[in-house]
Amino acid sequence: MITWRRLAEADFPLVRRWLEQPHIARWWNHETSPEAVARDFGPVARGEEPSEDLLVLLDGRPLGLVQRSRFADYPDYRAELAALTEVPGEAMTLDYLIGDAGQVGRGLGPRMIRAVVRATWDDHPHAPAVLIPVPVANRASWRALEKAGLRRVAEGELEPDSPTAGRAHYVYRVERPG
Repeated sequence: MITWRRLAEADFPLVRRWLEQPHIARWWNHETSPEAVARDFGPVARGEEPSEDLLVLLDGRPLGLVQRSRFADYPDYRAELAALTEVPGEAMTLDYLIGDAGQVGRGLGPRMIRAVVRATWDDHPHAPAVLIPVPVANRASWRALEKAGLRRVAEGELEPDSPTAGRAHYVYRVERPG
């Protein structure tokens, strides 16, 4: 069963280990010192920033991380994406990872994404859609989005999270069920 809870400062050593994994470091260009992890994840964990960092659990054991945020809270990011497709201010976005390389390729990514998207409709009742940009080069990620029920709505160049990702991105979208 896939569940989640808010990321806490006590989880930072685990997140740090995940960010150091080659399958994650390729796409998440993060510094991994304890100070950098605290700097980057601390404000959300303490409720000082409006996004959500969710520690995803599989049968009670840590599986991955989902970052969920509202485009209205990040106007520069919204404007960049709006050059490629319509982005309602109340729309949400996700970023995600599976921490343990041994869990990759087992269908857990689509399950994790699908579960968080479903919960988004209850957690954020004004959100009309979830939009997720993903590097074209990250085939596993965009295939997970497709398997989770999102559809590709745009493609174009965006600033990458990681220099190895390249600027070419697909944008995936799912609408609030009617």
